[in-house]
Amino acid sequence: MQIQSNVSLKDYSTMRIGGKARALTTVTSKDELVEAVDWAKTHNLPLLILGGGSNVIFSNGFEGLVIINRIGGYKVLEETSEGATICAGAGENWDVVVARTIDANLHGIELLSGIPGTTGATPVQNVGAYGAEIADTLQELEAYDLRTKEFVTLQKNDCGFTYRNSIFKSPKKRRYIITSITLKLTKKSPKPPFYHSLQHYLDERGISKYTPMAIREAVLDVRSRRLPDPAKIANTGSFFKNPIVNTEVAERLEENYPDLAFWPLQDGKVKLAAGWLLEKAGLRGYSAHGMKTYEHHALVLVNDHAKDYDDLLKFKQEIIDAVQDKFGVMLEQEPELM
Repeated sequence: MQIQSNVSLKDYSTMRIGGKARALTTVTSKDELVEAVDWAKTHNLPLLILGGGSNVIFSNGFEGLVIINRIGGYKVLEETSEGATICAGAGENWDVVVARTIDANLHGIELLSGIPGTTGATPVQNVGAYGAEIADTLQELEAYDLRTKEFVTLQKNDCGFTYRNSIFKSPKKRRYIITSITLKLTKKSPKPPFYHSLQHYLDERGISKYTPMAIREAVLDVRSRRLPDPAKIANTGSFFKNPIVNTEVAERLEENYPDLAFWPLQDGKVKLAAGWLLEKAGLRGYSAHGMKTYEHHALVLVNDHAKDYDDLLKFKQEIIDAVQDKFGVMLEQEPELM
């Protein structure tokens, strides 16, 4: 294990904003992870675990040890004529894992194709796209328990999954470091109806044979048209969660905006499309403080030439205020703030 000192965090976040980490190391095995945790404890330093940095915003530097999780591995634990159970290391590139399941003609995570970052990051915010989320297929995960200093297995119901949230989300109270996840996938074909933009794409092209590969290719094409590649354009994907409101609020908005984009939820509440709210507020292509909303998708905030987090904070607040003033709906940031 090698420890680096005073490392710029801009290089470890796809938004490319952040100060310096006091110490940083990369781990590729569970033994190295334990060694890094022990080193931080010996030096009385806090810990921060990072994967691909595609869903994190650094408000400043970090006066502790940053651990870059690169624990790899992929294996099929069980396979039947109906499906398969696979286990993937937390440090694996997520989209590579998705591609491997597609190559095996497995259905379950193809809608999550193209999401940047590592596999271990997917349960943290219960990653989702096009109506699917990782909680749909996750069976269990392995993690290092910072309290007991042991590796433990957590079942899906232990993870506290809700919309874009889990027990792993809070960086200040984080107890577990995810080392691998286990997914239960099926060999059955995906079934429509799909998320509206995806269904429109399929219908427009006359695609009616819904194989995992066909859906993956469609998702990748739709994403490439609407979302910037974080390797080329500094961003963290969708910056705001789709707000969840009560029925009365949704009905009020629909009266004024008949084209309101929303989805009724099982608990009687309604999920609004944050991207629609930003579009209707005239915020697509809006720029200020070195930041801008992406010209093809207002929900994506792009670091054009922002100097630091203060620029992002000002820009974010202007957007939140504009949506609040127009619709009476409060937006909430999706990427974790460190």
